Amino acid sequence: MFILKRQDVEISSIQHPKKDQQVPILHYQGQTFRLISVFKAGQEEEARALWRELTDNRGKACVLLEEPDRFSVWGKVRLDQLGNDTGGHNKNGVFVQASILLLQAVHMDIEDFLGTKQAALFEKDIAEVMRQQQFPETSSIEAVKHWVKTNPLESAKLPAWKENHVTSFLQELHKLGKTYFGNANFACQIADKLQDMPEGERSLFISWLNQSSLSKLWQ
Repeated sequence: MFILKRQDVEISSIQHPKKDQQVPILHYQGQTFRLISVFKAGQEEEARALWRELTDNRGKACVLLEEPDRFSVWGKVRLDQLGNDTGGHNKNGVFVQASILLLQAVHMDIEDFLGTKQAALFEKDIAEVMRQQQFPETSSIEAVKHWVKTNPLESAKLPAWKENHVTSFLQELHKLGKTYFGNANFACQIADKLQDMPEGERSLFISWLNQSSLSKLWQ
């Protein structure tokens, strides 16, 4: 929809109506947009690709903001919608859901390309990693088998992971995936692997990911 420079817009933040957090809001010509994703200065192509995907393929009203040190994508929102954009889950719950969906995507790729025996070995490897790191409620092979088959978006109870668990899990998942496939192609275009998530939740997770140490691993 729009490609804008910093001087074209006004950026402020407001208190989220249901959470103890500030939400960045971009104002342009009487319209309001909320932050979807942030990209580093060298990621212009990725930023433009996401912006085009949202505007051209999904018909969303979006802003691509070009700044000297970064690019960011913003989606149009009515301020009275903010309370409904993350499905009622807290931030950690959203991150856990996304992590489980990525686990399922990697597991499915291994099963499709390498076979069921390798997929079973992968389950054991993931379970061993989580046992060693003492992940809450997921450090057994039974728990792993449950979560590679159970939709986390429909589950009444998610593992009680904190943000540090999510970070460690995604690091280990990437390391294992690279071992199995021999490359990191499985960790590209993760937005496509999270299509089933509500847009607000997916945007929250990807924005966090892009600003974390994991941004070089998962793209």
